[in-house]
Amino acid sequence: MNAADATVWALTDDRPGNNAQVLGVAEALGRPFRDVPLAYTRAARLPDWLRGASLLGLTPATVATLVPPYPALVITAGRRAAPAGRWLRAQAGTRHVQLMDPGPEARRAVDLLVLPEHDRPVRTNAPVLRVTGAPHRWTPERLAGAAAEWRPAFDGLPGPWIAALVGGSTKRRRFTPAMAETLGARLAALADSTGGSLLVSTSRRTPADAEERLRRATAGRPGVFYAWHAGGTNPYPGFLALADAIVVTGESMGMCTEACAAPGAVHIFAPEGLVTAKNARLHRALYDGGYATPLPDHWAPVGHPPLNPAAEVAAAIRQRWPDG
Repeated sequence: MNAADATVWALTDDRPGNNAQVLGVAEALGRPFRDVPLAYTRAARLPDWLRGASLLGLTPATVATLVPPYPALVITAGRRAAPAGRWLRAQAGTRHVQLMDPGPEARRAVDLLVLPEHDRPVRTNAPVLRVTGAPHRWTPERLAGAAAEWRPAFDGLPGPWIAALVGGSTKRRRFTPAMAETLGARLAALADSTGGSLLVSTSRRTPADAEERLRRATAGRPGVFYAWHAGGTNPYPGFLALADAIVVTGESMGMCTEACAAPGAVHIFAPEGLVTAKNARLHRALYDGGYATPLPDHWAPVGHPPLNPAAEVAAAIRQRWPDG
């Protein structure tokens, strides 16, 4: 796409979770958009009231890409990207949609603030849209494509297919080897009771010792074990699209929401010590909405409606600004 054709800029950076939200909304919007990668300097750590509506904190190479023609709409996620969105708003009258709370200073100068229901209320003069979970990119069409791509790799495995999407440690909580062993034992019991297969995917946040403990606990069952630390192509898209049931670790709000976009039953593994009160509020919203259940001790797949917060945000944008 020619940059001049893009009426929407999606500002992305080095955080995959934030990027999934921004690109998910931009794609759902259905308008020509440009993915604008941001790279930061150490000044990006400065507080909001110092960075303000500016390009402070962006590398010179990034600043060189933020040139006219400016878009009618910019979408940002997180605190570090917000000042660039505010700068475009001040510079060119660009409408600024901010995903996730950027902090008290920045949240006052956006045109639409999108917050998850599980966040605490915030003070702002900006319009606020509350959604369940986090926007993502997993549309029915994208899931169908992943299913077609990955089905041949799994076709020889006995069903049901039980996927495990494993996150790991966060800034405040550690995914311990003991937690991994507990999860592995429960997954193995489900596979044994159903005669099915385990499709396990770990991530960059999964500690190596926990990953190895999980591998040992699930050994001997048919399936696929993707170890992030070993590298290779991650079959996560295929697991998401094809599993009859998905078990997801509860510290990852993004993965919990993405799992609820998929057709398989969703079960959340939320051991004490791994999840926060904020995580628990999301889980409760997913349980109350019929999207997920706590991880059961016995095979109990339950259907659910697909969850697509990005489509909700896009619909709100179109309603608010139908002219683009």
